[in-house]
Amino acid sequence: MKKLMLITASALLVLSCKDFKMPKQEKTASREQQIIDSMKLAMEKQRVIDSMQQVKEEPSKEVVVVNNKETVTQTQATPQKKKMSGAVKGALIGAGVGAVTGAVVSEKKGQGALIGGVAGAAVGAGTGAVLDDRKKN
Repeated sequence: MKKLMLITASALLVLSCKDFKMPKQEKTASREQQIIDSMKLAMEKQRVIDSMQQVKEEPSKEVVVVNNKETVTQTQATPQKKKMSGAVKGALIGAGVGAVTGAVVSEKKGQGALIGGVAGAAVGAGTGAVLDDRKKN
C-alpha cells in the first residue's frame, strides 16, 4: 500500500509540474498583437510630437487694423487689482488667531474656536479700520 501511495504521489507531482504551453499559433498571434499595439502607441506619440513642433514653428500672427479716417494708437492699461483694506486684513488675521486661541484655551474645542474666531474677527476689523483712517489722514 505504501508503494502504491508513493507511486501515485510521484505521478501527481510530475504531472503538476508539467509546463502546459500554448499552441504555436496562439503564441504568434499574441506576439503579433503586441507588436501592432506597440506600433500604434509609437505612432500616437510621434503625432503628438509633430503637432507640438508645428505649433512651435508657426510664426505668431499679428493682426493690424488700419483705420483710414484717423490713426489712433490706443494702449490698454491692465486693470490694477484692488488691494484688501486694512479692515479686511485685520478681520482675517484676527479670525485665525482668535479661532486657534479659542480652541486651545477652551474645554469645548469647537465652541471655543467659533467664539474666538468671531471675537478675533471683530477686534481685527476694528483695528484695521483705525489703521486705514490713519493712513488717509
